[in-house]
Amino acid sequence: MHTMWKGTISFGLVNIPVKMHAATENKDVKLRQLHKECNTPVKYEKVCPHCEKELQTEDIVKAYEYTKNKFVVLDEDELQALQKEQEDKAVEIVDFVSLEEIDPIYFERCYYLSPNEGGTKAYSLLRKALEETGKIGVASMIIRSKQQLAVIRVYKNVLVVETIHYPDEVRSVADVPNIPAEEAIVEKELTTAKLLIEQLTAAFDPEKYNDEYREALLDLIQAKRDHEDVQIPTARKQPSNVTNLMDALQASLDKAKKDKPAPKKATRRKTASRAKKKPEAG
Repeated sequence: MHTMWKGTISFGLVNIPVKMHAATENKDVKLRQLHKECNTPVKYEKVCPHCEKELQTEDIVKAYEYTKNKFVVLDEDELQALQKEQEDKAVEIVDFVSLEEIDPIYFERCYYLSPNEGGTKAYSLLRKALEETGKIGVASMIIRSKQQLAVIRVYKNVLVVETIHYPDEVRSVADVPNIPAEEAIVEKELTTAKLLIEQLTAAFDPEKYNDEYREALLDLIQAKRDHEDVQIPTARKQPSNVTNLMDALQASLDKAKKDKPAPKKATRRKTASRAKKKPEAG
């Protein structure tokens, strides 16, 4: 399993060297966009609208837009130094709370933690302490250039880091439009609704749920492959190195004629007139 991050988790005077691994993966079926006419994949290029030219990675800098069209440019070395400074700090658990106290709306993404060299005993200690107290740890850490609020808990026999949103990242429910006010509910309707909930109540078993759309899409793709209904991009026209000899000779001849300077016109010799001169008047 790929290691995304290495660091130290601490609580009190206990330090646990750990490695972090992604606990989940996105299994969405990714579809490419093709040019309808020739089935060639569409390219997305980074182009400067002012200079009207395509940019390379080294041509691009990062900046913060503090007001419309006004930016503070941040040097890559400055960003990396700031990130390194934060990453070098140990991830300290500052509080222990009950999982039930955190509403699921705060949860963002989950990562597995494994002990790094020399961290096995401390890892096992924290895992056992969390299991027996039923608590989770609240900590702050840097992941991918962003400071994250996170909780550390036990999932089966593994310590898990679950990033959670900061309070100001969760939008206020007061901004949600068209929420109905408290209304009088007919008792019979409420009783029936509660009965239906009881009928459909079951123990949560994640294995019984599946992504039906993804499965149907993959089936469709496989069926089209099996029936060879596959689109191949139209091959680009490549200049041929093989040229018809006669065409080449004729083209060379034409070019030579065009480039050859025009012959100079012969200068007409003036024929000396032997006409007798008229006698001078005396």
